[in-house]
Amino acid sequence: MPAVSSAGDQEPLLTGKRPLHDESDSDEGEILFERRTSVVPHDADEGACTRLTYEEAVEAAGFGPFHWLLLLVCGWANASDAVEIVCVSFLLPTARCDLQLSSSDMGLLTASIFLGMMVGGYVWGYLADQRGRCNVLVVSLSVNGLFGGLASAAPWFWLFLLLRFISGVGVGGSIPVIFSYFSEFMPRLRRGTMISALATFWMAGNILAAGLAWLVIPRTWIRFSVGRLDFQSWRVFVALCSVPSVTSAVIFRLLMPESPKFLMEAGRERDAVHVFRQMFRLNTRGKGLALPEFSLHVNAERRTRQTETRRPCGRLAALLKKGAMPVRQMFGASLKSKSVPLLVIFYCISFGFYGLWMWFPELFSRVEAGSSPCANMSATAQRRHRDCYPVNTVVYEEGFFIAAANLPGNIFTILAMDNVGGKLLLSVSLLLSSLSVFLIYVVRTKSQSLLLSCLFSGVSVVGWNALEVVATELYPTQLRSSALGFFTGAGRVAAIMGNVVFGNMVDSDCAVPILLVSAMLLTGAVSALFLPRSKQMELT
Repeated sequence: MPAVSSAGDQEPLLTGKRPLHDESDSDEGEILFERRTSVVPHDADEGACTRLTYEEAVEAAGFGPFHWLLLLVCGWANASDAVEIVCVSFLLPTARCDLQLSSSDMGLLTASIFLGMMVGGYVWGYLADQRGRCNVLVVSLSVNGLFGGLASAAPWFWLFLLLRFISGVGVGGSIPVIFSYFSEFMPRLRRGTMISALATFWMAGNILAAGLAWLVIPRTWIRFSVGRLDFQSWRVFVALCSVPSVTSAVIFRLLMPESPKFLMEAGRERDAVHVFRQMFRLNTRGKGLALPEFSLHVNAERRTRQTETRRPCGRLAALLKKGAMPVRQMFGASLKSKSVPLLVIFYCISFGFYGLWMWFPELFSRVEAGSSPCANMSATAQRRHRDCYPVNTVVYEEGFFIAAANLPGNIFTILAMDNVGGKLLLSVSLLLSSLSVFLIYVVRTKSQSLLLSCLFSGVSVVGWNALEVVATELYPTQLRSSALGFFTGAGRVAAIMGNVVFGNMVDSDCAVPILLVSAMLLTGAVSALFLPRSKQMELT
């Protein structure tokens, strides 16, 4: 509520003229905000101070339009990452001819973006914990969109590979940071449901990429020349896939505030107060309510530590030591029981999901030429499979249906997350995913393969959504983005290995990677049982 400076005149809240709470003799490190009555020299009574924890301050800001807007903006960013990742899988059946790719080359191409994500994940996550979530999101989304778009014009395979790698560096930053950023605005009792809702936008990105591939790539008349470059339909598709990331970066730069939880940890009191007031104003718009004046109670020890981390370090060894500090903390005595199972789960689910998902269009292309994904094709069928034109539209239709099969799993996750808990959902989902992949290997008809692929899509997305919720809630603010960045980076190593294994074995014996995927998912299901319970826990 604005302070009254003279009769009838009001001045803005953040003028710096109100007295701040004295921290010199306070040892209440858990108290984050102190609510005061307005400083009114004439006619206001002195009110009792109400001290709020961070979670209570989030509750006081209300829940409403601000959070739904935040869901749309963060969801679009999450969808843009999905589009950029899976677009490679849809261009393989046609781009392999224009870029003269072998199966091993296609494995490297699908792995390149994950290699970039491995590099970017931890670096961007660390920067987000040190410099703020919002700025890192703007830069990482810009890198993703810019280099993803440039890849559409790459005339040589090695250049296309390099640009996809750099695009992956951007994707690696936005995925872990977006969930940290989003969770730090959410009330505790709604956090699981809202993070699950955010995760559903990954499905939206998959559907968007599959729909664009279906609409654009088979249209071979979409073709023009830029200099010596023959810009075919699959290149137009790659360029269109970069648009969501660019628009997300612009929206974050123009509209979205920094996380108030990060601002509190960084000692930026005035900025954090301003964000909470923005949230309250939008959530209560038209109701005539006002948020009473409060000031931020900053932990002096954390403020000193933040100041120290901002001092430039002249030696490379000191920089590396500081950068490795979050990993040492994650695997220290207090967090080891959380970090080890999560590392195993991220590795197993990434190897299994991305190792198989990125090859679905290629496997279905083989189904069209043969009888099952792993069946030996006749010479005639192999020759037909190597012909990229005319484009086989059925492959993209099937890819669209598999992406749409995420919808039931996403709806189920939103409804069940806060009631069942992420740990149980994660374990059961990985178990069912393992079973569905094993059955994909067993079946012998096209319709059975499509049905089981849709089943895998529907149940595996429950595991991904649950994993995002669990990993977000288990770590404190100063480690949250670094931890998610580290684990997603480990997942990218697994995704790279999964794609390389598929690329090298899909021609000789694709049963081996498919059965390996099933075994990895089963290992992840068992590891999830060792995680601590995190349902509706407070963020630290």
